[in-house]
Order: sequence, then C-alpha cells, then structure tokens
Amino acid sequence: MGDLTWAWIPVTIIAAGLQTGRNAIQLHLTEQLGTIGATLVRFLYGFPVAIIITLAVFIATKSEIPTINHSFILFVIAGAFSQIFATYLMLGAMRYRGLVVVTALTKAEPIEVAIFGIIILNDQLSFLSIIGIIVATVGVIVIAHSPHSGPRKLSLYPILMGLSSGIFFAIAAVSFRGAILSIEGGNIVMNASWSLSFSLGIQAIALSTWMYFFNRSDLMQTFKLWRISFLGGLLGALASSGWFLGFALTSAANVRTLGLIEILFSQMLAWRIFVMKISAKEILGISLIILGVGTLLLNQNS
Repeated sequence: MGDLTWAWIPVTIIAAGLQTGRNAIQLHLTEQLGTIGATLVRFLYGFPVAIIITLAVFIATKSEIPTINHSFILFVIAGAFSQIFATYLMLGAMRYRGLVVVTALTKAEPIEVAIFGIIILNDQLSFLSIIGIIVATVGVIVIAHSPHSGPRKLSLYPILMGLSSGIFFAIAAVSFRGAILSIEGGNIVMNASWSLSFSLGIQAIALSTWMYFFNRSDLMQTFKLWRISFLGGLLGALASSGWFLGFALTSAANVRTLGLIEILFSQMLAWRIFVMKISAKEILGISLIILGVGTLLLNQNS
C-alpha cells in the first residue's frame, strides 16, 4: 500500500463528518417517512452514487474488475444486512434521545463485544481494558438516567436500541473489511469501491422489496421527497466510501477508534441546527463513553 498507509486518518475524519450530516438528514426524514423509510433513503439513493464513484475509480486507476468469490459474497451479505438493522435501530433511538446521545451509544460497541467475549468465550482482558469497560459503562448509565426534554423521558428502550445498533455496526464493519480483503490482487481503492457498490445494491433491493409489499405508501413517499432523500444518499455514499477505504487500509478497530470524532461532529451540528439541547449529565456520559472506548481500543492495539 506504500504511501497510502497513512491515508486512513484523513479519510476516516472526513467520513465521520459526512456521516454526521447524513444522520441528521435521515433523522429529519423519520417524521415524514417513518424509521424504515428513512433507513431506505441511505441505500436507495446512495447506490447510484456508489456506482458512479466505482466507475470513476475504475477509469482513473485503470484497474481490472475485481473477481467475486464465495467469501466476498458472504461477507458483503453479512455486512449489508447488519448495517440495515444498525441504521434502523439508530434512527429509532434518535427519535427518543437525539442525534448526539445516540451517536455516542452506537460508538460503545467495542465495550459490548468485550463483555460478550468475557461471558461467552471466557476471554481474558488486561487491567486497562477492564477500566475502560467500567468507565464507558458508567457513561451509559449516566446517559440513561439523565433528564431529557423529549416526549418520552428516562426510558431504557432507546438506550437498548442505541447499544444494539452499535453491535450491528461493529459486525458490519468487520464484515466489510473481510469482503475487501477477500478480493485477491487489484487496486485497493477499486476493491473498496467495488465492495461498497455491491453492499448498497443488496441493501437497496432488499429493503425496497420489503417496503413494496409491506409499506408501499412510505416507499412512494421517498420518491416524492427525492431532493432531500438524494442529499442523504449522496452524503451516505461519500461517507461509506471513506469508511470502506479506511477498512481497506487498516484494521476496523483503528477506524472505529478515530471514528469517535463523529460524536464531536454531532454535538457541533446539534448546537447549530437542532433545537434540542443535551444536558450536563449527558455531556458527562458521552465523555465517559469516549474515554472508556478509547482506553479499551488503544490498549488492544498497543
């Protein structure tokens, strides 16, 4: 990879910023399209953008078309459906607790994975890892018991949705990296773009088909609101291109660690656009989650 090895850092930061904008648009659309309809927008309108990006990369790099194998297909399918579930749960939780808080909760997935490893696989963790888990868990508890100005107060339901979303995002991240690495040879940027196009294609077809049979009115509404929906899809595809390239260049854990900056981007956006303010307790909880997750991941990578 040569000189590209460092590129995952700016790529991840840019992707986090673009994803924050996409999340805000999807959150806005949940009021008109429902949670499933807003979830679909990311994939349906992002797919053609991903195709254009892939064609541009193909022409610019003069790459060969990557070879598809069984491992690639399995990884892409696992990642695609995990991301659908993750996005649905995230948007559902945001309707209760807002952009910033839920973004922080989704970033706690390394803590959940570590805890599951201890319980199910009897994994051994270092002292610093245990400290990181405790700190981040306290952060989640603080958020769960913080005052909130929304219509539903102090409910564990959105907390569980946000945490579950993080687990599915973690599965998706590892699966997408597996899909990219399963492609033998070729240009790494092309392989990442190729994997993204396949993933978004599967997601757009699967979710559109489901909505056609079970929620056709919201499906038709996504076409009526095509302008803002396209903007959400555009930001989503560009953000995903950054995430996929990051996964191709370094481990998913490294990308997730730096991806914590998305919480700060969400806070900046919430201050400028959304009326809803977060409480001092929520700020404390978010800070503890960032500190705990950062401690866990940096300790694992050291």
